[in-house]
Amino acid sequence: MDAINSLLGGFAGALTPMNLLWVLVGCVLGTAVGVLPGLGSSMAVALLLPMTFALDPTGAFILFAGVYFGGLFGDSTMAILMNTPGGSSAIASTFEGYQMAKAGRAPQALATAAIGAFIGGFISSICVVFLAPALAEFSTNFGPAEYVALALFAFIATSSIVADSVVAGLASLALGLGISSIGIDSVTGTERFTAGIPELFDGISLVTVTVAVLALGEVFRVVSRARREPSHLSVMSAKRPRLSRAEFAEAAPAWARGTIIGLPFGVIPVGGAEVPTFMAYSLEKNLDKRRAKPKFGTGAIRGLAAPEAAGNATTGTAMASLLALGLPVSSTAAIMLAAFQQYGIQPGPLLFDRAPDLVWGLLASFFIAMVVLLILNLPLAPLWAKLVDIPRHYLYPGIAVFCAMGVYATSNSIFELWLLLILALLGFAMRRFGVPLAPLMIGMVLGPLAETNVRDALLSSAGDYTVFVASPIAVVLYIALAGVIAFTIVGKVRSYRPKNTTFQTTADTVYETPGKDRRK
Repeated sequence: MDAINSLLGGFAGALTPMNLLWVLVGCVLGTAVGVLPGLGSSMAVALLLPMTFALDPTGAFILFAGVYFGGLFGDSTMAILMNTPGGSSAIASTFEGYQMAKAGRAPQALATAAIGAFIGGFISSICVVFLAPALAEFSTNFGPAEYVALALFAFIATSSIVADSVVAGLASLALGLGISSIGIDSVTGTERFTAGIPELFDGISLVTVTVAVLALGEVFRVVSRARREPSHLSVMSAKRPRLSRAEFAEAAPAWARGTIIGLPFGVIPVGGAEVPTFMAYSLEKNLDKRRAKPKFGTGAIRGLAAPEAAGNATTGTAMASLLALGLPVSSTAAIMLAAFQQYGIQPGPLLFDRAPDLVWGLLASFFIAMVVLLILNLPLAPLWAKLVDIPRHYLYPGIAVFCAMGVYATSNSIFELWLLLILALLGFAMRRFGVPLAPLMIGMVLGPLAETNVRDALLSSAGDYTVFVASPIAVVLYIALAGVIAFTIVGKVRSYRPKNTTFQTTADTVYETPGKDRRK
């Protein structure tokens, strides 16, 4: 009851006309910035920091929260329509969302994303209010050994399930880990894979890799097939711009599963929403293989619904981790932590006692922001979908320009632009030869975290490797990983014979028919 009463008091503060205006401005600004490749919610919050000193802390953080949630939907919009995610949290949404757009179902894809974002964000906000102490206590159980187990689970599960070829998936993962290791080692000070280039001493930015491989690499792919593909995509007519009952019923279980997957990751520092979105997508793809007629790869609505719900569920509980522990688990949360400190406020367990008006007003604004985003973006889904009617020879050069602008804005370096071009060619080559992109991004995101925690675990145990299996949580994760590997092997074995038979039958048909024709 104390939480409910406090939340009602927070609504009384958040529903003032000025704070409602900040929620609306934040949601609109976050969505607008999110559609630009490389300029996600973290960039928007960073740019707003110097401009919010004139506001009171409650109004400023309500604005930041609106930008945070709005940026996620903006990221997904471009991921669905152009296969160019505005941020790394929307990478998993490109796989099936873009296929839906290509099939003329862009309004339905955007509606799926909007509803999934609302469900995941709303449920996570409820959890923040009522379960924040329990979530905070759960996160304290994770030490270096648990993080290593979690990283291995994400590495192997993503490489073996998301990719059709395990070898290609592992190769992509190794490439991502290699890119993440470039730079000066923070412990020994040793240069690694820098070739003596000073610009590489700080490593390669995740923003540069994401924009290059996913956005600009897709531009190159489209250009290479310009003569074999239509000049623009088709969009479903306005006769049915919303989800049908059958589509809603199909997406509903995926929204629920994605939300459940995303909730715990908001309090576990694994780099933000990337890991749960990939895990939600992997689960749905795995379940799809059991169906009589698998739909993944052709625009499966469940492959979009689950990552969207997971990403927004993670965002909500990430704010609980920031407020209750002072622990930022994503780049945007880290910037918001800096904003708290600039206002002379230290997030942590004492924040709820020292600044209750700020905390509960901010939590109430989460619910308001979810409703505002749904009201704004659900009716506008057909309008957003019209972006794909723009001829490609106009659209994709514009995307390339925004890619370069986004990378230059974050680095202020010409070298980063050359690096952007090289990595974009790598992304194009990976698409050309069927190498999956998801494992590369997972390796890039979790590689530094895994390396740091391996070292911390070994230092704390004086070099005893049994520390990695001494924790019950780590053992559970390893058991789950073994189950995933076993399930993948069984699936490959079962699918081998039918595929082999089909190939031989097709080959016989192809090679026998010309012979018969020649005899005639």
